[in-house]
Amino acid sequence: MTTTDTDGSGAAHPRFAEALRELGLDGLTAQVRRFPDATRTAAEAAAAIGCELSQICKSLIFVADGVPVLVLMDGASRVDLERVREELGAAKVTRAKAEVVREATGYAIGGVPPFGHRTKTRVLADRSLFAHDLVWAAAGTPYAVFPITPKDLVAYAGATLVDVRERIA
Repeated sequence: MTTTDTDGSGAAHPRFAEALRELGLDGLTAQVRRFPDATRTAAEAAAAIGCELSQICKSLIFVADGVPVLVLMDGASRVDLERVREELGAAKVTRAKAEVVREATGYAIGGVPPFGHRTKTRVLADRSLFAHDLVWAAAGTPYAVFPITPKDLVAYAGATLVDVRERIA
């Protein structure tokens, strides 16, 4: 069972719903789908939506030389930290701790949307997201997702398009 936010009742996190309004994306608010069970992981989200794992957009926070950076990655792939480090010209890149994620974005891990964050961070979007016409991303909670085209995702997130996916040997 899913709930769609057709009446503005708030399937999306309030901060994210406000970000959609500020960006002129009010129409996306109605497309947010809320699930009774968590969609915290890409696998949970894909199963709930009924889509391919690679159609899920993961919003992952890393720390590059002490500065948070957001990486948007398809749900079937892993981020290669060395490729992120090279892309950013950083000395060191690590996965952010939960408190850093919440401080930088305003959201908890498992519900971080691709934009509408508390602070402005650098955003990298992996080209793998363009394998689909539509992807699904978190809407600010571990229970809500929304559909968006990869082109719009990159544009609204202010992302740089990169290749930071782990290569399969």
